[in-house]
Amino acid sequence: MASTLPDAIPPDGSRSRARDLLMGLQESICAGLEALDREGRFLEETWERPEGGGGRSRVMKAGRIFEQGGVNFSEVQGEELPPSILNQRPEAKGHPWFAVGTSMVLHPRSPWVPTVHLNYRYFEAGPVWWFGGGADLTPYYPFLEDALHFHRTLKGACDAVDPLYYTVFKPWCDEYFFLKHRGETRGVGGIFYDYQDVGGILYKGSDPHGAAAEASQGVSPIAQDWEKLFALAQSCGEAFLPSYVPIVERRASLPWGEKERQFQLYRRGRYVEFNLVFDRGTIFGLQTNGRTESILMSLPPLVRWEYAYSPEAGSREALLTEVFTRPQNWLDDASLEERCAQRQAVN
Repeated sequence: MASTLPDAIPPDGSRSRARDLLMGLQESICAGLEALDREGRFLEETWERPEGGGGRSRVMKAGRIFEQGGVNFSEVQGEELPPSILNQRPEAKGHPWFAVGTSMVLHPRSPWVPTVHLNYRYFEAGPVWWFGGGADLTPYYPFLEDALHFHRTLKGACDAVDPLYYTVFKPWCDEYFFLKHRGETRGVGGIFYDYQDVGGILYKGSDPHGAAAEASQGVSPIAQDWEKLFALAQSCGEAFLPSYVPIVERRASLPWGEKERQFQLYRRGRYVEFNLVFDRGTIFGLQTNGRTESILMSLPPLVRWEYAYSPEAGSREALLTEVFTRPQNWLDDASLEERCAQRQAVN
């Protein structure tokens, strides 16, 4: 699906426009989450990075709904990108760089309410620039209705810019948020993309034989420029509250007990394992001497590990590991409703 590539130079004011978009996203998300929680408030800390730039970290602790959550904004720069980036974009080597991004992780108190993650970012390094981002949902107890709502909302945000995006970014999310040592996805996924520029190749991950690569090969390259990718970040960022708030409103008041709490804490361990071993944002932040407290705000306040744990056969806990930590065609696989109905996990 070939196209004539537009001018690769970003428009005047590209950095300030990306900054305003992502800082505004932090503002709107924090306001929406405070209104949802009704008791918790985000405390803000601003910080400076010795090598250049800084950011503002906003953290909510001990809210009515959110046990802990952070929404960070950073704008940083330096002389040499770290290996985690140069391995993917070697043409950026030797150029001063600029990066701006907003990232968020929310750990709800109730085991029925999923953890959620969001990150949107923009990089420039000399003549090289790219956008990246995405959002994913990690339930502890399965509800098919929640997974469908989250995916439908993100698909709508992608489709508003280009209907080809979701077809690649959904399987890329399943691939990226995968714990190789566990053989599990981190949750039900969402969307993930990185290194998007005028080249128009949608998949730029590490598995040339995976589902995302296959989907990309069928449609790439596509017509793509700075403005289109800016619009994608804007559309997906603005879709976050509509994708997540209705889920919280459905689940936050459901009663739960010690059994559900202990399973939630156990499954949070998987979240910690991914963020400390695989997550690019964590690795990039540490390799560029970012603020450690802000980088690690994604970790939950309480978590536990249990040796050789196995859920009871036929339980909702087993359904989570059998279905909700495996890549699924959430929007088109009719068999999922029957499988979830058997465990009272549809709505």
